Amino acid sequence: MDFELFISEFVLEEVSAGDSSAAAARIAALAGIPEIEITEQIAIIAEKLLFAGSLPSKARVDALHIATAAFGGMDYLLTWNCAHIANPSLRLSIEAVIRSFGYEPPIICTPQELLEV
Repeated sequence: MDFELFISEFVLEEVSAGDSSAAAARIAALAGIPEIEITEQIAIIAEKLLFAGSLPSKARVDALHIATAAFGGMDYLLTWNCAHIANPSLRLSIEAVIRSFGYEPPIICTPQELLEV
């Protein structure tokens, strides 16, 4: 399978945290991957994800990841975050919010799940 990869500023912020040498390696691994521009619409979608109860209020960055992927037209959103993003019990609510804005929600899964497809 071939995929076109994209990241957002939120991904870059997360990979920049922690041990500086490990962060540098993570940043280098992402070099050259196009970045989805963050817009006001993404912030609005993320707030609705939080307000609608799809995600807990402490999951603001997670909501922004989901909103960015939806706004950017991504087919898949890969994550190891199974607490809030790849949580099957939240999936229907997340998808309903995304569709209410006229976007098709990405398939949210772990990299392992995608490789099993």
